[in-house]
Amino acid sequence: MGDTRAREFITDSEIDWEDLGGGLKRKILSYDNNLMMVKVAFEKGGVGALHSHFHTQMSYVDSGVFEIVIGDQTQILKKGDGYYIPPDVIHGALCIEEGMLIDIFTPLRADFISE
Repeated sequence: MGDTRAREFITDSEIDWEDLGGGLKRKILSYDNNLMMVKVAFEKGGVGALHSHFHTQMSYVDSGVFEIVIGDQTQILKKGDGYYIPPDVIHGALCIEEGMLIDIFTPLRADFISE
């Protein structure tokens, strides 16, 4: 995948995709100990399973249409929309139309780079 630690300039074409299965793939764009930016591509029907983590997360819908669940709320979001997830709140995504999410985490998701 190449080292993306603390990249000051991020060139998408220089970063490899990681296949997550189930119609999802991810690129870790840049990170340090406090912050991480990740690009996630979804095929139509791809599911980001319900989960929670101690990180604060914000996400931007770069393309596509998604059904986003945060806690007990569900909303349909499309290109240009975004969302915020507080720490430890259950959340997930269903891709309605093929698309891309840009996820920001604080602190970094160490579980993404310890593989």
